Order: sequence, then C-alpha cells, then structure tokens
Amino acid sequence: MSDTINKRKKITQILAEETGGKSYKAHKYSLDSDRSTLEYNEMEDRTFVWKKRGETDPPPTYKSLEARAKFLAERDEQVLTYFLDGSRHVYKVDDMAYTQSSDRSVIYPIIAGQVGVGICKRVGKKMMPEALMREIVLSVPSIADPSGKGGFFEALSVKLNDSNELARIKQCGWKFATIIPYDTKSDERKFEDRGTARIQDAMIEREKEMVKALVRKGKLNQDNYLVKDGSLEYRLTKTDKDDDKSFQTFKQNYNWVIGLSKSFNPEACFEKGKANPGYIAELKPYHRTPVAYFGSEKEPLAFAVWYVRLRDKGKTRTPFDGILKVEKILVRDDELKNGMETETVDRLSALIINERNPTSYGVDVRWANHIYPIYLTERFVKSQYLSTESFLHLF
Repeated sequence: MSDTINKRKKITQILAEETGGKSYKAHKYSLDSDRSTLEYNEMEDRTFVWKKRGETDPPPTYKSLEARAKFLAERDEQVLTYFLDGSRHVYKVDDMAYTQSSDRSVIYPIIAGQVGVGICKRVGKKMMPEALMREIVLSVPSIADPSGKGGFFEALSVKLNDSNELARIKQCGWKFATIIPYDTKSDERKFEDRGTARIQDAMIEREKEMVKALVRKGKLNQDNYLVKDGSLEYRLTKTDKDDDKSFQTFKQNYNWVIGLSKSFNPEACFEKGKANPGYIAELKPYHRTPVAYFGSEKEPLAFAVWYVRLRDKGKTRTPFDGILKVEKILVRDDELKNGMETETVDRLSALIINERNPTSYGVDVRWANHIYPIYLTERFVKSQYLSTESFLHLF
C-alpha cells in the first residue's frame, strides 16, 4: 500500500519522508540568470599556469588569417564535423529542515536541474542531430543521508524513479539521475551555489561520456573534429591520475576535439608570461594571438590556448565581444614537447572564422561570439527542455 501511495506523491514529499526532513513547501524559482560574455572570476582557483609558447612556429604578435579563411572557403574545405553543447536549467524547489546535534535543526535548499547534452553533425551543408541526453538531477544536503554509510541516495533514486510524476516525463525521453549530495560543512559559497555546482559537474560528466561514445564508434579523426561549446579544462578523476591506461585513454578521447569559449576571463590572457587583457582587446578582425602553453604541477595535462577575433570591435558592445577562446588538450609527445603544429592552429582558426555567419542578431546577446553550428546545437538542446511550469510541478 505504501508503495502505491508513494507513486502519487510529489518528489519533495517522498524526499522528506525518506530522509527524515521537514519540507516547508517553499517558493520554487529559477537560479539561472543571464550571464555576461566576460567571466572575471573564471579559473579563480586555477592550477594551470602559463609556461611557454604552445606552437611550433610562434608568430611574434597577432597573425592575420583572412586570406587563409577565404582560400579554405573557396575550396569548400571543412573538418569541423561535430558540435557539442551542454546546458542546464537549475531551480530551488524546496527548503527542508534537518535536525542536527542538540535537537537544533538547520534549513537547507533542495536544488533540482534539467541537464541536456547534445551533439549535432554537419553532413554537406546540412546540420542534423547526432546524439541527445536529457536527465533530471537533484542535489540535496549531505546531511539528508541518515545512515551516513553510502548507497542511500542511490536507493532513494530508485524509489523516486518509480513515482507517477517521473513516469510521465520518462515517456518523453527524460530520466532521473542519481541524487547528488552537496557538502554542508564550512564553505564560503551559499548552499544554493554548492548545489548548482554539483549539477554543473554532472553536466560536464555527461559531456565527457558523449565524447567517449563518439571515439568508441571511430567517428573522430583528422578529417572530423568535434567542436565543444565551452572550456576543455576538465579535472581528471582519481582513476585517470592513478592508472596510466585510463589517463592515456582520456587524452586520446580529446585528440580531435577543440573547445570554444564565448565567455572567458580577460585576466587569464597571457602575453610573454604576464597577464595582459588589453592584448586580446586589441586583437584585429580575423586575426589570432600566438598560442600559449598551459601546464600544471597538480594535473598531468597540458593545454594549447589562443584567441581568435570574429567581429570588428567597433560593431560590438565591448572590446571582448567577437572574440573566442580556443583550447586544445595536448596529447602526443611531440605536442607536449614543442606545442601544436602552427599549420594546424592556422587551419583550425581559419575554419572557425568561416563559421561566424549567418548571425543571430537580436536573438542572443552573445551573437558576436557565436559560430553558427554551435548556435544551432544550443537551440536543439534547449528546445528539448520541459517548460518551467511542467518541471516545477514535479516537486
């Protein structure tokens, strides 16, 4: 009988009963907000530092790629085949009280998110869906596990998956992921931010899984790159660090992947080893910066990083609009020693420049930083979301 009753309850009702919490049925609202194209706090705790130039034949200053871009366009040459975008919509869906020592109770927010990751493929002149993953992620305070022994949240996820509320959306292709606890101990961040960060981490893991799936199918190679929307500077898992085979597999997965960041911290631009945000602000249209080599003492990874300007700054809101940050994980031994081949950097940069049109004027404030296939992939992923009203109704 109790299982039948549980099926008729909202997710937060089941959560409160199973974890011993008290639900306040608080006001539900979105935690998302419009973001600037500048991320001044990006990589604030960054361990990757500038070490040297990251290409075999570094130019002394900006390098024009206008002629190269026109040449490749005339030949209709293209190796940017797959485009990946990960996205999440995050909400506070309840406030829940849990009793601590001395019968003192503390109220924590319950954070829920819709996570979507999609890949689109270009075939000829057409873009078409290649893969799509959609899931609901719930982040709760770690104190919600009354046993403290592990495995509790996994078992609770099974019960939640059996509810009528989730049965409805599973028919639409959604799944409910394992509950992810956020730390309730001393931390400068607000609880809401901690929960949101855990959901962001879940989205990144799904992105990595999608890249791995493409590699297993043999779809990525020198003639078929994947362009990821956003940074590639992932943290390695403990297994990746401890097991050389796992580490080499991780690196090989990204041999034919580049990351394009529309949002970046201008203070993270290094020229001759020193932070110089003005260096990229003055970047001319269809030019790129020299490649910087970033390495870390804590992470056995290295990155090639450079910037490309797609738009004239005179036609944008800020001097950093129209600039993309490009990242590539260095995989081969020769890359780790000498950096990327300059010829490869020039070719990829020119192809990226050729992706800037048509634009999405008035549709997205980031229009100047968009390449069109990524814009289409973003629209594809976001079109699959449940409406805010439908999503919040689950809780």
